[in-house]
Amino acid sequence: MPPASKSTSRTRKAFSLVLFLVLVAGGGLALGPLWAVLHPSGRTVGPSKTGAAPSAAAARTPSASTRRPATSGLLFDAFHYTGPSDPALQAHGWQVRTSAGGPGISSTWSSSGVSFPSVASAQGGQAMQLQVRTDGTRPGTTQSELRSTQSSFQNGTYAARVYFTDGPAVGQNGDHINESFYTISPSTTITPYSELDYEYLPNGGWGDPRSVLDTVSWHSTAQGDRVYHPQYTRLHGWHLLTITAQDGRTTYALDGNTIFTNDAAHSPRGPMDVEFSTWLIDLPFTGDRTWNMQVNWFYYQAGKAQTLQQIQTAVSHYYTSGTYYLNTLGH
Repeated sequence: MPPASKSTSRTRKAFSLVLFLVLVAGGGLALGPLWAVLHPSGRTVGPSKTGAAPSAAAARTPSASTRRPATSGLLFDAFHYTGPSDPALQAHGWQVRTSAGGPGISSTWSSSGVSFPSVASAQGGQAMQLQVRTDGTRPGTTQSELRSTQSSFQNGTYAARVYFTDGPAVGQNGDHINESFYTISPSTTITPYSELDYEYLPNGGWGDPRSVLDTVSWHSTAQGDRVYHPQYTRLHGWHLLTITAQDGRTTYALDGNTIFTNDAAHSPRGPMDVEFSTWLIDLPFTGDRTWNMQVNWFYYQAGKAQTLQQIQTAVSHYYTSGTYYLNTLGH
């Protein structure tokens, strides 16, 4: 090789070395094409690994910022169903009651009163509606109840956003109606028995005309074997009802304000169902009327006492992420 060619070669190699160091320092992104021009017969420097397109598997994996929080022992349901015969309702562990018996006007339970309408004031825009209809006679009366099909609930935190109504949607006011959210042993013959109740009576009942929210913890089904606290107030509208059963104590709270706490003897002693219902204590007069109780969502965290803020944060996350049902109980 002539001297001039050797000098040119040495200059090109030196320039290439400097260029290579610049490429390494800068990630090889901006100067990669220039390297290819100067070395047309060499291997083109490709993008770094951090700039490579993700594999198909990686593309399916959500990022940490969008991944659902890992939470075990939890049930959340926003009641986004099409009706009482929606297969998803049963698949998610709920049953619309049509069986005989009480409470209220015996054996008037009907699926016709259970629906899932759009509700502008409900979080997420939809809620479950439990309706009572009556003309003042037993044959003309229907009551509504939704109950869980598995007894998966005991200690932990229960919460529901419920719309209580002080008057009928149609007809004359004055019924002794009971709008309730409660947990209960799957059978009254089970020992030990457990039951935790919220019952709202806007027109009172059983001889007391005052509007009252009763919170009751039962030790057994025997008459009077319970502890309770009546709160005489009117509650028309949406409210957050919570029950925390943990460490041998059960606390009821309305919109984050503690109502009362009971001891271990009246706290859950075994697995229970969760139920929502609305029913009539009696039929005081004739005439058509319709009552509508609504439930926006239900939340349960097993084995943990949670604050109202923790519950609301979790529920808001589920709605924001489009999660209308989540069940990790037993996982």
